[in-house]
Amino acid sequence: MKEIFRNELKKLSPYKPGKPIQDVQKEYGLNKVYKLASNENPLGCSPKVKKALIKCMDNIHLYPDGNATLLKKKISDLTEIPVNRILPSSGLDEMIDLVAKTFINKGDEVIISDNTFIRYMDTTKIMGGVPVVIPLRKDFSFDLEKMLEKINNKTKLIWICNPNNPTGTMISRKELINFVKQVPKDIVIAYDEAYKEFATDKNFPHNSIELLSNHPNIIIMRTLSKAYGLASFRIGYAIASEEIIENLNKVRPAFNVSTFAQAAAIAALDDQAFIQKTIQNNNKGKKYLYKEFDKMNLFYIPTQTNHIWVNIKKNSEEIFKNLQKKGIIIRPMKGTNIRVSIGLPQENEFLVQCLKEELNLCV
Repeated sequence: MKEIFRNELKKLSPYKPGKPIQDVQKEYGLNKVYKLASNENPLGCSPKVKKALIKCMDNIHLYPDGNATLLKKKISDLTEIPVNRILPSSGLDEMIDLVAKTFINKGDEVIISDNTFIRYMDTTKIMGGVPVVIPLRKDFSFDLEKMLEKINNKTKLIWICNPNNPTGTMISRKELINFVKQVPKDIVIAYDEAYKEFATDKNFPHNSIELLSNHPNIIIMRTLSKAYGLASFRIGYAIASEEIIENLNKVRPAFNVSTFAQAAAIAALDDQAFIQKTIQNNNKGKKYLYKEFDKMNLFYIPTQTNHIWVNIKKNSEEIFKNLQKKGIIIRPMKGTNIRVSIGLPQENEFLVQCLKEELNLCV
């Protein structure tokens, strides 16, 4: 019998999401479980979102606006970018897939950093591209110099996540500008800003859109899953040149963003006061966890996101399973490292308590 599946799938594994709260509660007989694994907003979403969703109920039987007209207009008003250079997507997962489908041919080389968002690697392989993986620097940041050294006539695309998931490190504005200037114009830079709202360092490139005027090979990708608390709606968007947007549209499903997601996004973008509350909670939680990790003598990477990479000096899978039994879900990483989302004060305090128990640090 002949092989029916594409060769590119042989070395790929299906994505394995963490257990939902309900499953952990049922498995261990727990009344309360805190999820600090997926970098979701512990404050939920803006109250304006819930009001906007109610207004959509009468139109459930109708297809969504395939052009996302009102959402594009809202993003355009906020960014001062023309609507024909904006493309909403069903989360950044879909946008990453669209970028890969649009640009990567079989055999094309794609530069990716080690320890970054896994979807970049998967979509590259799905399209038959050749990943060129660059190790992180000793401070866990991207090695942009090594990326530039690996560029050759086979290079088609470079993935950049800033701030980076899962390490929480960032590329400064000066570093980014210098890097972009040295990348040839026929190589696409897919620049993922999923966590930009949480970046507090004054050197972070908060206004990355400024790069678009001189560098038409950049695609800026943003999401409303994190700071805006719309993870379940799967809503993100890209900003790029008109030519790039036109070609991304060729591979985009016709009705990829639901009516509810569009309405939720417009309402969320309209409530910047909620974003400020989210950032304040994140900054407060970050300081608390830093202090407690210092007391426990644990190595962690100072973060520009809403999650922290921590070395807990024990097998991360074992700690992950034990913490679930106590009622807290985290993300195990390589070896003895874990990634923990920054939650509400009571969630952060419970995490610290459970870690102390697991690491035999209780007095």
